[in-house]
Amino acid sequence: MVLLSSSIRNGCSTGITRNERLHAIHSARIAASSRQQKRSYALLKAVAEPSDSVPFASSAEHLSEWSVDSWKNFTALQQPNYPDKDALDKGIAEIASMPPLVFAGECRTLQDRLAAAARGDAFIVQGGDCAESFDQFNANRIRDLYRLILQMSLVVMYGGGVPVVKIGRLAGQFAKPRSADLEKQGDVELPSYRGDIINGPEFTPEARVPDPQRLVKAYHQSAATLNLVRGFSTGGYAALDRVADWNLDFMSNSDEGEAYLDLAKRVKEALVFVKACGAQEMSTLFNETEFFVSHECLLLDYEGALTRVDSTTGLYYGCSGHFLWCGERTRQLDNAHVEYLKGIGNPIGVKVSDKMDPSELVALIAALNPENTPGRLAVIVRMGAAKLRENFPRLIQAVQEAGQTVTWVCDPMHGNTESCNGYKTRRYDNVRAEVEAFFDVHQEMGSIPGGVHLEMTGDDVTECIGGGSSVSETDLDSRYHTHCDPRLNAEQALEMAFYVASRLRERRKHD
Repeated sequence: MVLLSSSIRNGCSTGITRNERLHAIHSARIAASSRQQKRSYALLKAVAEPSDSVPFASSAEHLSEWSVDSWKNFTALQQPNYPDKDALDKGIAEIASMPPLVFAGECRTLQDRLAAAARGDAFIVQGGDCAESFDQFNANRIRDLYRLILQMSLVVMYGGGVPVVKIGRLAGQFAKPRSADLEKQGDVELPSYRGDIINGPEFTPEARVPDPQRLVKAYHQSAATLNLVRGFSTGGYAALDRVADWNLDFMSNSDEGEAYLDLAKRVKEALVFVKACGAQEMSTLFNETEFFVSHECLLLDYEGALTRVDSTTGLYYGCSGHFLWCGERTRQLDNAHVEYLKGIGNPIGVKVSDKMDPSELVALIAALNPENTPGRLAVIVRMGAAKLRENFPRLIQAVQEAGQTVTWVCDPMHGNTESCNGYKTRRYDNVRAEVEAFFDVHQEMGSIPGGVHLEMTGDDVTECIGGGSSVSETDLDSRYHTHCDPRLNAEQALEMAFYVASRLRERRKHD
């Protein structure tokens, strides 16, 4: 609604003519329209756009006994055992002296976006490698993952009719929790590989020793990755009139690639129409995009070294990434990871499986989001389709009855891992079935599906079985490149995006 001052509405006390009054009304309507455009534009603008949203005040009661190092007073699971403590202290000090990788204002912007997803006014597409590696680091791989996320986001946005929050498992997703401290091959037993930020994947005693200099190398690789991503996001690569150029070369003849190109053609035609209507003043909207980075908050020494106080709010932020999450193995209420996460201002997540008790989840949410701030906390469910249908409704009900606000996200990968021909793999049909169950349960419960969280790659790999790419069990040894868990390839990920778009479109029809 356009609101005018009483003097303009009534034409009194000012001596203005009827034509002047009509001109004023017209001008006010244009200004309101411009404000509305800017509101929708803000949902898509580049990552540097700051926000004033905070999850809690710096004087919040739960911070009275919290500090950057208070986690050290609690049990810290999944931490490496460094044999040289002096070398560890030196490496951590070096990282602490470095600039932050992300900025508090960007994190607050992401909090706004996650709040929109919690309301159903946006949808999160989060994805990337199971674990980033040092030896596969190059600009082309970053570009290919980035444009795959752009493709998926375009499919979901165009087909689902909602803005998409783009988050990469990128620029920090190096460490991996392990189910066992030791790995055995034949008669030889060595420490488990925990990600390149800690030790090497080679099965040798030398490679498996935790090395603090790997922490420093991971910081520098993350900085270089972010530099490239920021350039892509604001330098024209993500421009909407380049949608056809985002298609990955090896997908050009696939069904998913052809479906995407058909959609891209329709988007470009729509852009021509919109620009013909005089939307040039919104050119930044067409040429830039938001892109956020995320990783599991696992190595607390590393996270602590990159935790910085924000001068504008007085809050501490984990400046290693925009969005940090706590894994299923480290989410204990009385342990170090929850202690660290409850004090930082970032939007954060917690992964939960079918083992999560509803009352425990309510308590965990209260600890991590004590002010019940929308966008502060995402609950990422990872159960497998059958267990999700059985267990997820009671979690939603408990959160609803507690009056808590969270952003629900589906991780359909980790509950569907199996072994085949000596390889860890996942079947696309099982992954999709869990996403389907996620949407079905939300529809039954009257709650809101907020996003998907996928392990995927822009590379042409054969690590997950099935989908439109028709990867068979015998294909696994063809291009199995992951250092840890199997990832969807680009065709499989894009196929998933089309399915998500169809479910969002269906949901919109029922609203």
